[in-house]
Amino acid sequence: MPVSVLLPELGESVLEATIAKWLVKEGDSVLRDQPLVEVTTDKVDAEIPAPEAGIVVGLLVAEGETIAVGTEIVTIDAGAVASAGAAPESAAPDAPAGSPAPGPRATPVAERLAADRGVDLGQVEGSGVSGRIMRADVEGAGSASQAGSAAPAAAQPAPPTQHIKAPSAAPPPAPHLAGAKERFGYYAIQEGDNVIPMSPLRKIVAEHMVYSKHTSPHVGTVAEVDMGDIYALRAKAKNAFKKAQGFSLTYLPFLVHATVRALREFPILNASVIEDAIVEKRDIHIGIAVETEKGLVVPVVRNADRLSLAGLAAEIEDLSSRARTKKLTADDLQGGTFTVSNPGRRGNLYGFAIINQPQVGILRMGEMVKRPVVRDVDGADAIVVRPMMHVSLSYDHRAVDGAPANGFLYRIRELLEEADFDL
Repeated sequence: MPVSVLLPELGESVLEATIAKWLVKEGDSVLRDQPLVEVTTDKVDAEIPAPEAGIVVGLLVAEGETIAVGTEIVTIDAGAVASAGAAPESAAPDAPAGSPAPGPRATPVAERLAADRGVDLGQVEGSGVSGRIMRADVEGAGSASQAGSAAPAAAQPAPPTQHIKAPSAAPPPAPHLAGAKERFGYYAIQEGDNVIPMSPLRKIVAEHMVYSKHTSPHVGTVAEVDMGDIYALRAKAKNAFKKAQGFSLTYLPFLVHATVRALREFPILNASVIEDAIVEKRDIHIGIAVETEKGLVVPVVRNADRLSLAGLAAEIEDLSSRARTKKLTADDLQGGTFTVSNPGRRGNLYGFAIINQPQVGILRMGEMVKRPVVRDVDGADAIVVRPMMHVSLSYDHRAVDGAPANGFLYRIRELLEEADFDL
């Protein structure tokens, strides 16, 4: 029986991947869950396993080709297993017959980087699943072997910024955009302009953002939060926390913990619009927007409502660290039900983030600054200095009306100002 293997989803904002390396060839016997092919994106590298045991009858995509999620990549004849004398499905996967002895298991990106830097993969210890060698492992090995070398880091290839001469005439617009460009304007590149080609990740992010704005009528609301009690609680506990946990306690886990509690009270914000229905989700999986050198990724803290504040902090620290060292897996990027965005210390007063589809809301932290505010002190108004932060919510007006959206954000503010968190 022929079985088609499709390129699976590799993250909520990953729409395509590149076939990096086939691990089998036509005619090979494969076992269930045996890796068939390595694929790569700007976010993750992954192996696609065989869904059934059988004989490979067709490799449908060439190495180096970039394809969309859902594309058929290989066909397996599951009915040919018995006649081929293949091992039972319960056996551990072996290399295909006739193939050379496998070398160190490494991701495609790690292999290319090792070749560029002259790193022997046989001398590299892998930190990935089953000891697989990741990009960060090669970078670490390369840095160690080059310690004391006179070659400066600046000798690495520069990013693909191009200095081009101005064309004699503007290039003709693409047919499907011709009308739009004529109507809204078209910029002709001038001499001295820098043309920076979009990376695959930048293209995917751009497409996702345009899709989100086109799909969801975005509405925004802002709350001003007095973080004074959180500030004092963190200051009191941060040294003991770091000693116990091994990493610093930031303000983000407090906001995420408050958000999770508020989502339980306002489940309409933990939802998706599916055709003509609104689906309120049982589980709460919080996406944490993380900026990396390659661009924005959103790893997911699963079942965030079941975690203590310390547990949330540990999960956020782990995901953020693995995002920046490109050690996230495809599963780490899928299944979020609500997203929190933290632009960092230079986040400015506040801003409105674009909703991460198919969610209906995203919360964004602003910069926390000390400002004079009016407070009631012993029954009289007084001007005091407090650490203040603006928190903004973008929500999908198809599913969420103003009253629950404002109530949700107000509840987050209450929880943060009450500072009732168990460390």
